[in-house]
Amino acid sequence: MKKVLFATLLALVVLCAIAPFAMAVETTTDPAAAQQAASSSTGWKAIGAALAVGLSALGSAYAQAHIGAAAAGTLAERPEVGGLLIILEAIPETMIILGFVVALLILILA
Repeated sequence: MKKVLFATLLALVVLCAIAPFAMAVETTTDPAAAQQAASSSTGWKAIGAALAVGLSALGSAYAQAHIGAAAAGTLAERPEVGGLLIILEAIPETMIILGFVVALLILILA
């Protein structure tokens, strides 16, 4: 558990360190320099978007693994709560959807 917490905190620190670079905007009057800055900024945007989707997918997978294991045990003892367990299993999927929305906002608006 300590390794998972450490990895999560490390990923959060790395994301916080990279995010300002993804949103950075450079202004210049030289067209060649402007194009180079735009291509560099596009790379950071792509990294930020990939992190948004990737980390949310990892978090969702971790949550679904534990919910699924608990749901299997609960379903064996109380089969009448099957519908509730399916709903509880689907809730972490919203994290991936929100990560995808954040990635689109980074790529389109930034």
